[in-house]
Amino acid sequence: MTTTKTTCPYCGVGCGVLATKIGDGKVSVKGDPEHPANFGKLCSKGLTLAETLVPQGRLTYPMIANERVSWDAAIARVAEKFATTIRDHGPDSVAFYVSGQLLTEDYYVANKLMKGFIGSANIDTNSRLCMASAVAGHKRAFGADIVPCNYEDLEEADLVVLVGSNLAWCHPILFQRLQAAREKRGTKLVVIDPRRTASAEGADLFLGITSGSDVALFNGLLRQLYLRGEFDPAFVFSHTSGLSEALLASREWTTEGVAAATGLKQTDVEAFYALFAAHEKIVTAFSMGVNQSASGTDKVNAIINCHLLTGRIGKAGAGPFSITGQPNAMGGREVGGMANMLAAHMDIANPVHRDAVQKFWASPHIPEKEGLKAVDMFQAVGEDKIKALWIMGTNPAVSLPDSGSIAAALKRCDFVVVSDVMAQTETTQYAHVLLPAQGWGEKDGTVTNSERRISRQRSFLAPEGEARPDWKIICDIAEAMGFDGFGYEGPAEIFAEHVGLSEVQNNGTRLLNLEDWKGQDFEALMPTQWGGRRPFVDGIFQTHDGRARFVPTLFKPVTIDEGKYTLNTGRIRDQWHTMTRTGLVPKLFSHRAEPYIEISPAAATSLGLHPADLAEISGEHGKSIARILITQTVRDGDVFQPMHWTSQFASQALANGNTSPAVDPFSGQPALKSSAVSIAKKAIAWHGCGIALGPLELLTCYWAKAPLLEGFAFECADEKFPADWLAFSGSLMSLEASEISTVLTGDQASFRCVARKNGKLIFAFFASAQPVEVSRAWLHQQLGSDVQSVQVLSGRPAAGVLDHGPIICSCNGVGRNLIKRAVYDTHGATLSAICEKTNAGMGCGSCRPEVQRIITEISATRIAAE
Repeated sequence: MTTTKTTCPYCGVGCGVLATKIGDGKVSVKGDPEHPANFGKLCSKGLTLAETLVPQGRLTYPMIANERVSWDAAIARVAEKFATTIRDHGPDSVAFYVSGQLLTEDYYVANKLMKGFIGSANIDTNSRLCMASAVAGHKRAFGADIVPCNYEDLEEADLVVLVGSNLAWCHPILFQRLQAAREKRGTKLVVIDPRRTASAEGADLFLGITSGSDVALFNGLLRQLYLRGEFDPAFVFSHTSGLSEALLASREWTTEGVAAATGLKQTDVEAFYALFAAHEKIVTAFSMGVNQSASGTDKVNAIINCHLLTGRIGKAGAGPFSITGQPNAMGGREVGGMANMLAAHMDIANPVHRDAVQKFWASPHIPEKEGLKAVDMFQAVGEDKIKALWIMGTNPAVSLPDSGSIAAALKRCDFVVVSDVMAQTETTQYAHVLLPAQGWGEKDGTVTNSERRISRQRSFLAPEGEARPDWKIICDIAEAMGFDGFGYEGPAEIFAEHVGLSEVQNNGTRLLNLEDWKGQDFEALMPTQWGGRRPFVDGIFQTHDGRARFVPTLFKPVTIDEGKYTLNTGRIRDQWHTMTRTGLVPKLFSHRAEPYIEISPAAATSLGLHPADLAEISGEHGKSIARILITQTVRDGDVFQPMHWTSQFASQALANGNTSPAVDPFSGQPALKSSAVSIAKKAIAWHGCGIALGPLELLTCYWAKAPLLEGFAFECADEKFPADWLAFSGSLMSLEASEISTVLTGDQASFRCVARKNGKLIFAFFASAQPVEVSRAWLHQQLGSDVQSVQVLSGRPAAGVLDHGPIICSCNGVGRNLIKRAVYDTHGATLSAICEKTNAGMGCGSCRPEVQRIITEISATRIAAE
């Protein structure tokens, strides 16, 4: 067995991974106990990485017009089309749309090719959807894109404020580190979010603000701290500028005004302000709920302003902390992989920087202005201004807002190249040329996590088919276009060039200086932070005078027409982006297997919606269909829809079909959490669910499917009953059965069908006029077994056998009913005791908030009964 130290390819935490080849082509994965990001822990997605290392769905050879071709032919076609487009229409007629899934070396050469040799800045990344507002806020306040905190600060703080960050689900390893610190040190936790997410479970204070009102809340905090004299005058006088203007912008924000704007109780606003004033060591961690907004940059600066006023920055356990979404969003920013950047934190608007980069690259031309950011880029594609587009490692037809217009733009574009690991995504279908890229485990290079820590992703598998590393594909095409400077032998040589460029025109003026990496053995690189353990400890910032800037911030309320709802989109615990990787893992569907929309009880009542109804969500640009989940976690005027489901897993579930293309004016980041939508109950005659051992035939009605260890589970519904239930069931089955059992009620409104072959269950289907009530978790486990048909027809385990219920802990397969029984059996049970008794929460720990919620609900019921 051989073990390789590498890094997880999912979120920006950047966890270390030990991948061990155990024979027969199999790999085992566990956390690296020596990596300072995770110390051996992994979340549910990281724990199942080995299950994604399968050939299923891989793009394994180049294709032109859906026909297999050689690499030479594919490279020649791409190079020729880009070259002729540039010749005929100019360099700004082409664009690259890249990804936080790329390694830093891939990003580096893509940026070098576009900005240094093609001569356009039209290269942007899906990190624009993730952290662009944080970048813009950092640059306005600090003079550079510097994250001033590290993970240890979460453990050393006395108060942690989570703003627009469901850390428990989206960055579980960091949340578990925080929870451990709370148990050990008594760290206070405030959660600020329109949704009462899992992160708010057990928080000392939850502030369920109205969508987009963060600026009002933090402007009020700035005003309150100043008026009460609870700030650091020495730090402000010596190390900042612009306070007067920021205070002027916040002058109207009394606690009464803040309460009115945010929808909070005034006492809760005052409680938050008092907590912030009372604790010296405060970390304010923020993520997509702050950034994905039409005023995201102002939200970031409103937060930073409060830390600057109190001097709570550059110190242990203190600072504004941007928690990154993508695994290498930070690395991409380091090498200029966004349209408004040059490499090595140099500015495209600065002629000295442009000249320095041009000389270093020996390139013919560096553009003098920034390129098109993601949303504008695809708008330009749709308007025929961009005629050749190369998409690398991302699925914009699902992930960008107003996804219908993105699909239309791609369909219209003269020439689309897609390099990806997967053959069939919503985006690859529009490609004129498909290029097979290496995936995690095959490719080699570096990534940078949220705390500025550079780690190695190392290869430990042979490439699938003819797949090549992204950097190699880019360099081959660059050379085919006639450009010099791309003859690298490997990622180590590219990384060394990146290190060298970071020193150019630096002289200590940019914290991004990798001189300590110079000459190091690339293979032996250890996870190391750039910029020091804690930037700004000396109070010197990256502005021309070394002072941080207070930025006046303006509150822009989210306005929604009467009768409509504010759509908030986001991630769920066990899935990643558009499921191209996690969609291969059955276990990751056990917690949430069907697209859904969260809505409050009051809103559901007003709309005539009941639990498990289907609803149509209609935005200005599209619509989707999802299952109703009635919950107290969302405000009455809000709804929440996960962004992961694609047409490969559901008939009409694209959340971004409903989102607005509105963007922040400073960062260009789209407002993915505040679109206006209408909600209507879907007229349904019958609901169905089932399991199928063979490939599931796609339905013409509403459907959603999830992979099982063998075969699929599915949900379906339609507006009219089929003429023949048995024939309809037969149309779903792809395997021939030797035994079929059915139950049909006299009114034909309820039907059950079970099919077996050679004594093994191969298919089951349940339909009724109401949402089907069967034990799905139990049913899924029976597929392929010799369970008797009569038992399957009942839809639940035999009498006396506990139905474990819906899965709460996907790591260990622990259901809600098992947890509830343990709580009932253990009066006054603690979270730790229930987890130990049931094995829930003993894997990655991300289900622990949900387990705690079950304990709390049962305890409240007991108290009421007593």
